[in-house]
Amino acid sequence: MRPFLLLSSRAEDEAADAEYAAFRRFTRLSADRLHRIRLEAGPLPALDLDGYAGVFLGGGPFNSSDPAAEKSAVQVRVEREVGELLDELVERDQPFFGACYGIGTLGTHQGGVVDRTYAEPVSAVEVTLTPAGRDDPLLAGIPDRFQAFAGHKEACRELPPGAVLLASSATCPVQMFKVRQNLYATQFHPELDVAGIVQRVRIYQHAGYFAPSETDAVIGRLTPAAVTAPGRLLANFVARYG
Repeated sequence: MRPFLLLSSRAEDEAADAEYAAFRRFTRLSADRLHRIRLEAGPLPALDLDGYAGVFLGGGPFNSSDPAAEKSAVQVRVEREVGELLDELVERDQPFFGACYGIGTLGTHQGGVVDRTYAEPVSAVEVTLTPAGRDDPLLAGIPDRFQAFAGHKEACRELPPGAVLLASSATCPVQMFKVRQNLYATQFHPELDVAGIVQRVRIYQHAGYFAPSETDAVIGRLTPAAVTAPGRLLANFVARYG
């Protein structure tokens, strides 16, 4: 069976390794079936996409809507490389699942509007499936309403032309969409459970999502959350395309 590929852009080893472990846990893929490339570490190597069943893009520190003058050389390179990869993935309609940063990249690539209108604090949000979401095979077994962890400085304000809205929330209208038949993006993090979000809060407490002095309070609000459904999306993706 062909492996899947996870593209990561987290510079912190602890965060990058935890993200990879989380994707492996929820996809139930072994290390030899989930390859990883850390985009921030160096140029994206040439990829034989025929060798992969699907591509995941994890979250990270970059915001697609950042002013060009404020983007680092690494961010500019990563955005260019991901954009070129999406050119091919969209053309082929090859299975793709982007989490959080995936909304910014796929949304921008396909002509949507991504800005800071619907930023959400680090929290557990209630996500609601649209009628299209209830009928989509990737959301099979997912309740019409479920809790998911989110925390982002930008979001998709206007869907790309032709994209299908699959899930929404009261504070962020675009929580999940699909392009063509096989390319998906979520604003929430399907790879995070309580332990995962708490670890990430500690790692990124100085990243501007909240005041560092509020770290313990943020963790206190997260730990009672009943977040169980989102990880099924990753398992469904692998079951469908693997």
